[in-house]
Formats: sequence, C-alpha cells, structure tokens
Amino acid sequence: MSTFNTRCPSCSGVNRVPTERISETPTCGKCKSPLLDGAPIEGTESNFSAILNSKVPVVVDFWAPWCNPCVGFAPVFSDVASERAKSVRFVKIDTESQQNLAAKYQIRSIPTIMVFKDGERVDVINGALPKGQFEQWLNQALTK
Repeated sequence: MSTFNTRCPSCSGVNRVPTERISETPTCGKCKSPLLDGAPIEGTESNFSAILNSKVPVVVDFWAPWCNPCVGFAPVFSDVASERAKSVRFVKIDTESQQNLAAKYQIRSIPTIMVFKDGERVDVINGALPKGQFEQWLNQALTK
C-alpha cells in the first residue's frame, strides 16, 4: 500500500494518507479536521502524483516565498480554495523547496497556475490575478 504525507490545514500536523483514500475525505489523526478540503494542500514530490491522480480536478499554484506577486496572490488562492472545497482540490508548490517539481513542469516564471483533470494538464496561466479574473479563468479551465 503506497502512502503520501500531507500537512493538516488546521493544526499543521503531518499525516500519512494511503493513496487509495485520496478520493475519500481523510481526517487529521490529531485534530480530526478534513485533510484535503478547505485549504490548499502543500505539494511535495512525495504526494503530488497521488493528488493529481484523484478523480477531483486539481489547481496548482507554483510559487516562492520571496516572490511578492506570489505572496499577494496567496489570499485569493486560499479564498477560492475554501469556496470550492467540495469540487476542486487546490495545491501550493513552493518552487524553492520543490525544485524537482518546478523543473518537471518547466516553471519559468511565478506564480504559475495549472489546472489538471484526470492527471493531465488542461490549462496554465502565469502571473497573479485579482479574485474575479482568477475565478473567470478557472471556470473556463475546468470546462476543458
């Protein structure tokens, strides 16, 4: 049985989740909060492929802590993640700590936002957007 680690959005505790349960609603072993709903998941090399292979569409924000547009876009990304918790999964990948993922997806500028369905990339956009424009782009990307 393969597993991946993810941080709880509520208590920041690290939890091991079996990849077979990614489509379910796993809860934190510490605080019992949902692990994969409501807040963006911290994407890592160990959990990203399992997250992408779920039946739920995945929106990924490739960012870095030193990037001012990335930091400014973070609240927009979190708000939309919270609003769409039941229908879309949101992931943030720090390109500084996850350089292999950044290289694999050929990240040349940040923030870069990608949408995946059934493990396949369906759309990508570079740059921070206001919430309304981000939601409009996301709605179009999710219909592809």
